[in-house]
Parts: sequence; structure tokens; C-alpha cells
Amino acid sequence: MAAPSEARQRRRFGQRVLTDPARLFQHNAWDNVEWSEEQEANARRKVQENSSQLLPQEKQEEYEVNAKRYWDDFYKIHENGFFKDRHWLFTEFPELAPNRSSSQTGDSLHEFSTKEESKSEGLGRCENGHCSLETSTGSQLSLSRSTPGVCTQEEHRELQQRGGGFPGAAASYRVLEVGCGAGNTVFPILQTNNDPGLFVYCCDFSTTAVDLVQNNAEYDSSRCFAFVHDLCNDQSPFPMPEESLDIVILIFVLSAILPEKMQSTVTRLSRLLKPGGLMLLRDYGRYDLAQLRFKKGQCLSENFYVRGDGTRVYFFTQDELDHLFTTAGLEKIQNVVDRRLQVNRGKQVTMYRVWIQCKYRKAATPRP
Repeated sequence: MAAPSEARQRRRFGQRVLTDPARLFQHNAWDNVEWSEEQEANARRKVQENSSQLLPQEKQEEYEVNAKRYWDDFYKIHENGFFKDRHWLFTEFPELAPNRSSSQTGDSLHEFSTKEESKSEGLGRCENGHCSLETSTGSQLSLSRSTPGVCTQEEHRELQQRGGGFPGAAASYRVLEVGCGAGNTVFPILQTNNDPGLFVYCCDFSTTAVDLVQNNAEYDSSRCFAFVHDLCNDQSPFPMPEESLDIVILIFVLSAILPEKMQSTVTRLSRLLKPGGLMLLRDYGRYDLAQLRFKKGQCLSENFYVRGDGTRVYFFTQDELDHLFTTAGLEKIQNVVDRRLQVNRGKQVTMYRVWIQCKYRKAATPRP
């Protein structure tokens, strides 16, 4: 029997490689799966087919004007039941948990992986074109309908006007998650990182999503500040000043905005980073399962689609993301494609996912 440390290493999320095709259905997911030329060609053909018919311009404008309503409706329907706890979070982004509490050690991450293995059904699911990333473990964030003592947006503005600083002003390590949804990244960070100087900001376009975060029983206004924010509106203020953040997190959020607004969004977010600060991204890659499943009539522009529920999604290449970040003045630390083969062992079905993961850093000293 392997020692516990050896077992943890063997099960570590992101390091499971399929070397024997006969073992395909022994696990729920295999990492870094190579695609054949035929598979790549088939994917290109499917994308050409489903993007051959673009939505009329007036319909596209309707989706842009009503974008907030579509996301509000999404979270009213799913609350926190669609996107599950992100087991991969601290493996892929250890920067988010530099100081773990005794109850959230490596054994806890091992426990997540064990739960992930134990499921007989495959990873992920797709609803209305939303393809979730994680296995459903049955553990969901605990919601409380009682309203905790949180700082409202009006109170925050009043505080600033009185010269009282900003939320988290006394913190030594500040993290912002953009597009926080129901809090499936924010709360694991707060639970796992016991750094007394940590303060986490989180925002979302959807008022419903922010309400879910603020009404969560684990929301702690002394360590976290949730607020509604429109990334695409340059006049929408952030609650923190420029060059005040150590990390900005973008997890499956940049893909949801208009491609022509992505550069200004990344540039604006980069200004919030301290010198040496990091921007962390994980998002949809070109030819992901979700892109291949779209039908004709759902394409807005090249590699940009609208789902059945009115929300939108873009599928990136590494070069596109590198251009966005470097144009914003950030330096590349990591830019990798994660090709994962997910397996439904019960139905003997395979699903090929393609995600891109990036880490870009703001220069510690200004460029000449």
C-alpha cells in the first residue's frame, strides 16, 4: 500500500495522464490529452458549420442591451447549484492559498481529489450551452436567507466621501475576483487562506449573483467585500484605488463580454494591480466541447456565441490572450492549453474539454 504522500501525488488534480487506452474508463478525467489531426480537423469543420449563419445585427444588439437581465435570470434559476466547488483552484493557482489554516491542509485537497475520483458519472455537464468545469460532489455552499451585516454600495460611497478610506484598506494582501457568480472561488479562498492580512473583493455583473454571495452564511464583511460592477463600463468605479491589488482573478468571465471590449477591460484591471501583482485567468479554449455543441443560428461573430438562455461566450486561442495581456503592459508567466478528456463511466461517454490558463505579472518597476 502506498504511503499517504505518494497517494496524494498520484491523485493530484492536473497530473493524470492516459498512457493505456484500455484504462480509459478507470477515472473521470485525463489531463493533457493529445488530439489527432483528424480530431482537430473535425473540430474545425463543426465550428465552420455552426458559425456559417450569424444572428442579425439587431438581435445581437438586443443581447448586449439585455445582458444583465440574462445573467440575473441565470442565477435566479441555478443559484449556486450549477457551478460546483472548484477542486482544481489551489493546485493550479497556489498563489491564492499561501497560508493555510490547520483544517485546510494538503489533506483537505487530497480529500477533494478523492471525492472527485469516487463519482461514477463523468465530469462536467452542459445546460443551455453552459458547460461546468467541476464534478458534482454533492457539497454546495451553504446559503442563508438572513441578511448579514454587510457594507452596502451606498454606505461604501458615503465612507469614501467622509475620507474613511476603502474596504480592505488596512489589508496587506488584496485579491479581487471578477465575475464571482455565487462565490465558488471566493469562499474556498476565505476558508483556505488564514492570512490575517488577506482581504478578498468580488464583483459580478449580476445583482442576483452578488446577493447570493452577500447572503451566504460564510460571508464575512471584515474579510470580504462583494459589489455589483459592469466591466464594460469605464465609468463604473471600483471600490479600491489603482495599484492596490496583489491578484486579480478571471475565471470563465472574460469570455462572456463583447470581444471588442476585452482589451479595454484587461487594461483597466491591470491598473488595479500593484507592481509585481498577478492576473490569473482560466477560460474557454478554441474547439472546446461547449463550442462544438452550438447549433447554426447561435453565432454572433467569429468564435463568439449566444446560449439558449441569452448569455454569451467566446472561445480563445493562446495568442489572443497573450496579446490582450501584453498590450495591457503585463509580462507572461504562464499561458498553457489544458486539453482534458472527461469520462462518463456510467454511460461510457467521452467529452473533450479545452481550457486556457494564464498567469501574467505587472512589472515590479516601471518600464523605461
